[in-house]
Amino acid sequence: MSKRIITLLSLFLLLLQIACTHRKSDVWSKQKARSWYARQGWLRGCDFIPSTAVNQLEMWQATTFDTATINRELGYAASIGLNSMRVYLHHLAWEIDPAGFKQRVNTYLDIADQHHISTIFVFFDDCWNSQYHAGAQPAPRTGVHNSGWIQDPGSAIYTNAALTDTLERYVKDILTTFGKDPRIILWDLYNEPGNGYGNTSLPLLEKVFQWSRQVNPTQPLSAGVWEVRLEKLSDFQLDHSDVITYHNYMTPEKHREWIDRLRTRGRPLICTEYMARTRGSRFDNIMPMLKMENIGAYNWGLVAGKTNTIYAWDTPIADGKEPALWFHDIFRADGTPYREEEVTLIKQLTGK
Repeated sequence: MSKRIITLLSLFLLLLQIACTHRKSDVWSKQKARSWYARQGWLRGCDFIPSTAVNQLEMWQATTFDTATINRELGYAASIGLNSMRVYLHHLAWEIDPAGFKQRVNTYLDIADQHHISTIFVFFDDCWNSQYHAGAQPAPRTGVHNSGWIQDPGSAIYTNAALTDTLERYVKDILTTFGKDPRIILWDLYNEPGNGYGNTSLPLLEKVFQWSRQVNPTQPLSAGVWEVRLEKLSDFQLDHSDVITYHNYMTPEKHREWIDRLRTRGRPLICTEYMARTRGSRFDNIMPMLKMENIGAYNWGLVAGKTNTIYAWDTPIADGKEPALWFHDIFRADGTPYREEEVTLIKQLTGK
């Protein structure tokens, strides 16, 4: 075979590889996204962490992985007709023990599936504490909202050049293992990118979409928009998500404005965070609207616990006294509803 033929063949194979890579990197068509969404039914659930965990590492590390609490509290959710949970992972738990971490993820999925609850998993997160460590996690600070919650990867991404390689292996390992798992309905690749970091979060946001498209899971990919002032980040999130996810803790009028704006994208909408009682975002005025509009509805918080999310973001209570009005959460740890009328409404909306 001549050198010219070999060269042409090599070029053809290279172009073929590029074409295949390009196809894998494509965002789902709008029709594919709408067809997927139609098969899900109305998604309603919570951002979930067991009440015994102060953060993602306490949830997922082997010594504190609390299946009894997870099972009990997902039972509370199922009892009022919730059918899906949004759950945060953390790369450090995987880095310490990849096989064990994946087994615990599988165990969680088994428990959720037994309650007929699907899962959205979240990879990265720019919210709250920028530094973290393995092992015993800090006790919650009295009366302080999410005092122990940790970012992923946090400020380390700017000081540890090798961390990006670790994160790529992590994302690809999890997606390769669970990328066809029917118990998982969507991958939320990055929670609130730019929260405190601005556009410096864009390179990692771009990379996590690139890594995920290379694996090409059967579930859709998304990263929820949350701050319109971060225009560059928001545009990237909207342009590269198969299904549009978003956060909104505003009053119904303001929430409606977001819905109308995002509808122009022609893709299904899922609200992956809402319900902050002291800010006018409640079950009685938001959840019926989301159902009527066929928008997935995930409120923050299921059971009051170590995350202290009954307290508002910016209103700590130094003595730890229960606030007059809970910020988030539905149940107390013993399964008693915070407000019976809310649970009654949720049951009516879910047909439970």
